[in-house]
Amino acid sequence: MTGNAQCTSNFVFESGSKVYLGQAAHCAATGAVDQINGCTSPSLPIGTKVRITGASKEGVLVYSSWLTMQAIRETDANACAHNDLALVELDPADVAKVNPSLPIWGGPTGLNTAGLRKNDEVVTYGSAQLGGEATDPNAKRGTSLGDSAGGWNHTIRTTTPGLPGDSGSAVLDAAGRAVGVLSTLNISPDFGSNGVGDLAHELNYLHAHSALRDVHLVTGTQSFRPLR
Repeated sequence: MTGNAQCTSNFVFESGSKVYLGQAAHCAATGAVDQINGCTSPSLPIGTKVRITGASKEGVLVYSSWLTMQAIRETDANACAHNDLALVELDPADVAKVNPSLPIWGGPTGLNTAGLRKNDEVVTYGSAQLGGEATDPNAKRGTSLGDSAGGWNHTIRTTTPGLPGDSGSAVLDAAGRAVGVLSTLNISPDFGSNGVGDLAHELNYLHAHSALRDVHLVTGTQSFRPLR
């Protein structure tokens, strides 16, 4: 919970002894629901406290792609529309409770840097609980409808679409690699599909434009569950 917004965390990241949970930058938005341009939309500041399910203490917002783009006056329209990553630093008291594996699916096995082709299989894990794998309604399978915006965006369709509470969810490819962060619910032209910000692009941006240059994705301790 960031302010009054409930979202799903995606991946675990590390930098030295510090541990972070990833979430969508728009989870800290303070504007209207249709304000989704990260270069112009208002957001809660760095240092905002974030309530985390299962944690004994609040986390702290330490990076927001939206705030970073606004600070450097980013003009790349693709980045402004799809760079949607934030990091929440965990209190040291809660680090031992963290496991980087996705529930049900396992992984991530690494970072997808090649993007998705149309009809590539993907899996996600959200928190809206409206339908998915029989063993867990938050676990969903889906397929890619194709990439766009110079690789910044993946459009996917899953068992049931990711809804607002699923914002920030982790998306893995068929090899268990981290693809991106669930960011938008599409109305047109692909009604019921979701837009996913590309994690490789988002991490490259973070490394280039913030002090968190050595932040890296933590791979899962549980093996990825094969899709076939």
